[in-house]
Amino acid sequence: MKEKIEQVLSDTPGLKGRQIANKLGLDKKEVNSYLSKQDGFFFKDENHCWFIVQSELLEIQLDGETWIDGLAFDRSIGKVGSPLESGCSSIHFIVPEGCKIFLEAEARLLAYSNQSIHIGKRVVIDFNDCHETLSWFDRNGFFEMLHEDVVVKPNRPMFSSAELFKGNSEAVYEFGEVDPLDLDEDIPQRLKHSFVSYAGEQYSQPAFTVLSELFGNVRDHSESPIPGYIALQYYKGFKGRGGYSGVKPHIQTIVSDSGRGITGTLKPVLEERYSEIFNKLDFSDPKSDPLLVCEVFKNGRISQSSDEGRGLGLKRSGDVAASYDAVISVREGCFELKLTYKSGKLHKASYELDLPKIMGTHICFDFFLARD
Repeated sequence: MKEKIEQVLSDTPGLKGRQIANKLGLDKKEVNSYLSKQDGFFFKDENHCWFIVQSELLEIQLDGETWIDGLAFDRSIGKVGSPLESGCSSIHFIVPEGCKIFLEAEARLLAYSNQSIHIGKRVVIDFNDCHETLSWFDRNGFFEMLHEDVVVKPNRPMFSSAELFKGNSEAVYEFGEVDPLDLDEDIPQRLKHSFVSYAGEQYSQPAFTVLSELFGNVRDHSESPIPGYIALQYYKGFKGRGGYSGVKPHIQTIVSDSGRGITGTLKPVLEERYSEIFNKLDFSDPKSDPLLVCEVFKNGRISQSSDEGRGLGLKRSGDVAASYDAVISVREGCFELKLTYKSGKLHKASYELDLPKIMGTHICFDFFLARD
């Protein structure tokens, strides 16, 4: 039975005993009984999901000679395990030659690294074969946000290019820390300035609305000792190569925190305050989490706070996205929700489940521009 379970968990790590039993056509009690006696080879997390105990090292190799977005990054991780749930004590991220990383994926790499350090793991990011990406990360402030205990190969930059050139390019707003205990309230205004320089003055108010709402969401709800962060990058657009489909000119903005997440803050109050939504969703089903977040962006007025008027921030952000045919991705827990807007309304809501666990909420806005 060991080999059969190992094969199942190699293909799909993080299954519960009943799910493993279903895949093998065996009795659930028999499988759970067997697993409970296999200490040292299989282990169970706090959600009663089973994993193979790995070696001390979890090595995550990103794809080379291509652009990596957030979902592609998570899938690379999912091939080998979950940094936060693995039994490995050391996590190594390897950035191969030609690997170009979108801001969205860069923010997730930062989150996984800092969160893994927070729970006591050793983390290494290896740029030996991709110095170009290391240089870019230095320029946009990645290393300013990266925990000092993370090992960077070949070397962590001695002097910060982000500090040296900060504010010199409208195409990038360097990673800025969102720490509720030491808050820089001018961040949304400075981000708006970068945004408008490429999108045009007509974006001034909507950009400020989105950026200030997301900034406020981290400020008010993060509840984490790990600081959140916000950043912006303009992509002028380019044709694909090596099978990649290419990219239209757009502005990508990310806001990330390592707190309880949207679902973590809302689910405890749903039954009492929002019984209609609570009764509509089946919380034994993993897809209820992305569906709940989708509800927040579509309709708002759902908040852990009892204050009148709270819970509209993400709804306002969604309304702006609808006005400008933007795309929003929300990554938290073990899922990603993607909201695509067209012709002033929500065109498509899709989600991906069974992704590696990540703490907090990581939101990315893509605003596509008409001109090159």
